[in-house]
Amino acid sequence: MKGPKHISDPKHTINKRLHRLYPEEIAQRAVNDIIDLIFKYKQRIKPSDYRLSQKDIILITYGDQVSKLHEPSLETLNNFMNDHLKGVINSIHILPFYPYSSDDGFSVVNYNAVDPHMGSWREIESISKDYRLMVDGVINHISQFSDWFKAYLAGDPYFQDFFINVDPSIDLSKVVRPRATPLLSEFIDDEGKIKNIWTTFSKDQVDLNYKSHRVLRNVLDALFYYIEKGATLIRLDAIAFIWKEIGTSCVHLPQTHELIQLMREVLHEVAPEVIIITETNVPHNENISYFGSGEDEAQMVYNFALPPLLLHSILNSNTKKLTAWAKTLTLPSDKVCFFNFTASHDGIGMRPIKGILEDEEIENLVKTVEDHGGLVSYRAEEDGSQTPYELNCSYIDALTHPKEDQYLRVKRMLVTQAAVLAMPGVPGIYFHSLVGSKNYHDGVKHTGVNRTINREKYNIDWLENELSSQGTLAKTMFDSYKRLISIRISEEAFNPFGEFEILDLDDRLFVIDQSCCGNENRIVAIHNFSNEEVMCKLPVSISLPLCDILSSNCMSKNEEKTEKMNEIKLEPYQIMWLKGKI
Repeated sequence: MKGPKHISDPKHTINKRLHRLYPEEIAQRAVNDIIDLIFKYKQRIKPSDYRLSQKDIILITYGDQVSKLHEPSLETLNNFMNDHLKGVINSIHILPFYPYSSDDGFSVVNYNAVDPHMGSWREIESISKDYRLMVDGVINHISQFSDWFKAYLAGDPYFQDFFINVDPSIDLSKVVRPRATPLLSEFIDDEGKIKNIWTTFSKDQVDLNYKSHRVLRNVLDALFYYIEKGATLIRLDAIAFIWKEIGTSCVHLPQTHELIQLMREVLHEVAPEVIIITETNVPHNENISYFGSGEDEAQMVYNFALPPLLLHSILNSNTKKLTAWAKTLTLPSDKVCFFNFTASHDGIGMRPIKGILEDEEIENLVKTVEDHGGLVSYRAEEDGSQTPYELNCSYIDALTHPKEDQYLRVKRMLVTQAAVLAMPGVPGIYFHSLVGSKNYHDGVKHTGVNRTINREKYNIDWLENELSSQGTLAKTMFDSYKRLISIRISEEAFNPFGEFEILDLDDRLFVIDQSCCGNENRIVAIHNFSNEEVMCKLPVSISLPLCDILSSNCMSKNEEKTEKMNEIKLEPYQIMWLKGKI
């Protein structure tokens, strides 16, 4: 039977998932809710057919990243993209553009509205016509100032199970804490009664209770609404913490994976092209569990170990740990891939490299970033101690001291960004990396929040002047970065679902051998992470002729075999993308 009614069949996987999550009576109500939602949005959303390719590059940006007087910032952003990045970047991740009360958008007041300071749904829909749109599902928590939470405190019966009120005497010591803030926050309801509400991240971010089928229904309604407005990629923020069971760690629970799989399946009933991306800033082995079987959960997972490992490699002129880790990368199917990045609106996560770098190596990263003007945020451990959670610093300032030579700074930055572009998967590029932004100390003084250091907003006229002035850091980075992207998107070997091998040729080099389409296209991407000249001998399996598509220099096939055959020289921080056929 076609249509949403088939979900009522107990054998349907959506039905089965709901019965695994909820008691019989509640599960049946949830089934009916979902049938209604699917019927509602099938009338409003036209499915499309899309498969990721090497052309997919995602710009990560705030909706008010650039502004112009008397113009909605989302319109200014769209104009900037059209003027400077059309044909180079085809996708855009606009960080939460909803009305919010704190955390630069991640304390959402209303899931179904656009912050009027940024514009309206008209601007969002306009952007989605020219670029693939990625939006945030900030669905672990909602603002304390949302109508949902206000209704809860007012005693509205419909909302009484939307949030989690816990007796503070209950032992919650097993709960994994991402931040050094209280797990329970005290609120007073309209009758003057004290409520101790579960708040994983802050008092202004009250966690939703997914044991309520009404929460699930309303959240799914919001996600469908984003798709209707043009979203084709949905980022599930802080999703690892979404299901709570007292007496457990409340992270990565089986119900959490079940819930993500359920959400994907429900959304795909209407829009099968939609891509789910999970954001789980946790140790690498835990992070990749969100691929599920490769068929049923996230199609993309943030590659959180990559940013700190690239940083470690540059600071030590040694890629040994990076290469060893990259060699372990595997995917459960050819339908999923990594979302690779170096910087985002958050800091450089330290938890993902637990067990990959030694404690001393992590301490060195912390000290170096602090020496470069960066900051460090900490998390609380079970024993009450605090450990580094993330490094708060612009990525270029983490790689080099702000007072170092600009030429060196750009070279170091570019080699890390080129490595991300060459990694198997889809690249995500933070706006500030694209223009080489420095640490924004004035912003931290203003907000008192460490993460503000990498969240500066720009007047569009100032930025345009920087990008048009020869010799500025912004123009040098922007032009060089755009050139790398332009070359990357034209090469099928970089298809996110192609085959890849990490080669161990020298401890100063990071080398990725990628091929696609039955090995018809192949690129060996070599990145020198040191300030030294490196002589590198390619494996005999890599046949000549080869051409470096970045410099147009070619290595001709020499019929006379010598010891130096396939030997190449890389200058300090040089990038080579060698193309050939096998």
